[in-house]
Amino acid sequence: MKPVYFFTGFPGFIANQLIKGILEKYRDFDRFYLLVLPNMVERAKKDVSEWSKAYSLPKESFRIVIGDITKDGLGIERGLDKEIEESVTHVFHLAAIYDLAVPRDLAWKVNVEGTRNVNQWVQRIKNLKRYTYFSTAYIAGTRTGILKEDELVRPPAFKNHYEETKYEAEVLVEELKGKVPLTIIRPGIVKGHSKTGETVKFDGPYMFLNMIDRLKKSPVFPKIGDPKAVVNLVPIDFIVDAVLYVSHDEAGEGKTYHMTDPNPYSVETIYSLFVSEMLGKTTKGRIPLFLLRFLLSLSSVRKGLRIEREALDYLTWRGRFDSTQAQKDLEKAGIRCPDFKDQVPSMIRFYKEHKNEERYHIKIR
Repeated sequence: MKPVYFFTGFPGFIANQLIKGILEKYRDFDRFYLLVLPNMVERAKKDVSEWSKAYSLPKESFRIVIGDITKDGLGIERGLDKEIEESVTHVFHLAAIYDLAVPRDLAWKVNVEGTRNVNQWVQRIKNLKRYTYFSTAYIAGTRTGILKEDELVRPPAFKNHYEETKYEAEVLVEELKGKVPLTIIRPGIVKGHSKTGETVKFDGPYMFLNMIDRLKKSPVFPKIGDPKAVVNLVPIDFIVDAVLYVSHDEAGEGKTYHMTDPNPYSVETIYSLFVSEMLGKTTKGRIPLFLLRFLLSLSSVRKGLRIEREALDYLTWRGRFDSTQAQKDLEKAGIRCPDFKDQVPSMIRFYKEHKNEERYHIKIR
């Protein structure tokens, strides 16, 4: 039986890239069912049309399914739901709200209750070979030290509602181990392509590029963050290769993986690399975090610099993700996370080329 794929979170960036990865590397498939919110249908149709042409595929290879994970049965129309349940073999659940500044009620509705609905629905699939759920390594919240893949420990606190609701959602998914063939993915902070720098949204680390760009005439760029804190950044091409491999290989069944950089750089080093590559300057001195927090508590400053204040919480966090299991299983396929330092030039180049295009920027509250 040829694979039949079902995706939530389309046409989001990671879902889009995973589908392209399947089209390029796993060509022996039957078709895709792509769950899409009503307001995303036109964008989804555009992507599907481009893929059909680029890969010489009949349009029947893709079925856009209008639905919503926050509704019972994912809001899929009657009749079509039975067709999907009887034919799908691989489910990738990526639909979530990723905004660090998301209000709790909205995050809970989508990330937790939405995942509860997907969990219930996926158990009705007749020929399921793998259910791949996208969590985040940052469900660790404020826990510090070495954080392992086989741990699911509620932290003392969370840095934001995104982390909290993704933790609660993973607790629900974890309960399905032993009931369905399951793989849980905990990626680090996903950035653009390691070689081209391509991304679709300037969030996460790109907000610091926004800040540097808007302060480029400043005579001094002080260092920021805790010298011992690290930020775990992973390129989308590594995520695609790694996730597709463990989602198809039997070794991935029943496991939780930290898809993270085993050798991450410190906050201080990353910021210095950004300043050097963008402006040819070096960082000097250090700005107190309390001052940075005060400045970003002002809406006008946040909007002017295009950076969320929640991003500051990652500048002092001292957690480190152990990815032993992921490295072991990915080694069989020769898949490794590339060195972040080597990716900075392409990242900055892409940012500079598109920084004035509003579609790449997220709304700052």
